[in-house]
Amino acid sequence: MNISAVIFDLDGTVLDNEDEYGNAFNQVLKSLGVDSKTDYPQVGSIGVHENWPILIAKYNIKTNKTIERLARTTQDNYLQELDQITLKPGIEEFIKSLKAGGIQTALATSNNWFIVQEDFDRLKLDHYFDCVVTAEEVLEKKPAPDLFLKAAEKLSVEPKKCLVMEDAPAGVKAAHAAGMKVIGLARNDETEDNLIEADLVVRNYDEITPEVLAKL
Repeated sequence: MNISAVIFDLDGTVLDNEDEYGNAFNQVLKSLGVDSKTDYPQVGSIGVHENWPILIAKYNIKTNKTIERLARTTQDNYLQELDQITLKPGIEEFIKSLKAGGIQTALATSNNWFIVQEDFDRLKLDHYFDCVVTAEEVLEKKPAPDLFLKAAEKLSVEPKKCLVMEDAPAGVKAAHAAGMKVIGLARNDETEDNLIEADLVVRNYDEITPEVLAKL
């Protein structure tokens, strides 16, 4: 594959924060009288706000709280755990190798800018990406292709020359809908199975060598 740019999802792809978001959702669910019986009740990559109608229907939740309030409380819970969040192992070296090879990098996330800003400030991420696209900039989030197409536009790179890094099925679908190849980043056997539609699935960034990229 002739790559000019790599576009990264944020949560679970750049950041090792799946546990923290799982905890944030479960705290709100518990306040609503729900035990999800899972560490990860949310659907990855679609956005916090978009998860709440799904959770309300799934658990038959009765509440007077708005979706906006539930989403904001979830985000507030997440921010309480910000000090525990780290980068995915190997991502710094991977991005450095991309930049050394003249490949641009972008971040495209269904999350909101105020959360991204907190993540960037905490982990000093500004220098890793040539551009950032957040939920506020598009009409539809993942699995729609809008976020990735907007990133390609900002970089002035054709979609077919962009590679996406994702950790969730919705992101994989969004990448393919944008006409881009996608590598799925799995954390275990279950998530690896969920990423079966990706062009390649890896467990760690150090698996992504120039030889691997050339074969995509």
